[in-house]
Amino acid sequence: MAKFILFDFDGTLYDTVEGITKSAQYALEKLGVRAELDELRCFAGPPLVDIFMEKFGFSYEKAFEARGLFQERYRPVGVYESRAFPGMTEFLERLRERGLVMAVATSKPLPLAEELLARSGIRPFFSVVIGSGMDGNNNTKREIVERVVALLGAEKDDCVLIGDTKYDVEGAHAAGVRCIGVRYGYAAPGELELAGADAIAGDLAELEKMLTCGEKSL
Repeated sequence: MAKFILFDFDGTLYDTVEGITKSAQYALEKLGVRAELDELRCFAGPPLVDIFMEKFGFSYEKAFEARGLFQERYRPVGVYESRAFPGMTEFLERLRERGLVMAVATSKPLPLAEELLARSGIRPFFSVVIGSGMDGNNNTKREIVERVVALLGAEKDDCVLIGDTKYDVEGAHAAGVRCIGVRYGYAAPGELELAGADAIAGDLAELEKMLTCGEKSL
């Protein structure tokens, strides 16, 4: 059983898709690109510059500009169009009672992640919270996971990352850490399987069993 549980933020701890998709749409409209909100769910999780480049073929310079436009709406409005997933507080409390050490490893800017964790009352569950910078410093998921593991003083074999997209699976594996994917997040159908998630949980109840049931868990 893993002793150290690392959580992604967007789509794993928090339902942030409304504020993120609306802010991405705002940025794209400023650049003359039309996109429906459903097309932009993929923006919830990965570094913004990366996803603007991948999804719309932007150059790095244009993607960086788009990131700035995204933040024009997201910081004052979009960040608050979010909430912890139902049952999350109780779920985290049960893991803590089991003696598991929990941390957050997110590509989200750290100040925003810290603010939202505090607003929902779940910040005290986490020993370490690591995210990206507000200045456009888009750390890779691998780098973020490695920093969390180092700060925890943990062995990689004792850690598992919980995430909802291929970026989480790929980043965890690149860092030498296992990854459990969650279906309630923002991955496209088949995405977690294709990325090679070590296990996939449909909901928090199934995830809890994976994390606490001894030999059958990761």
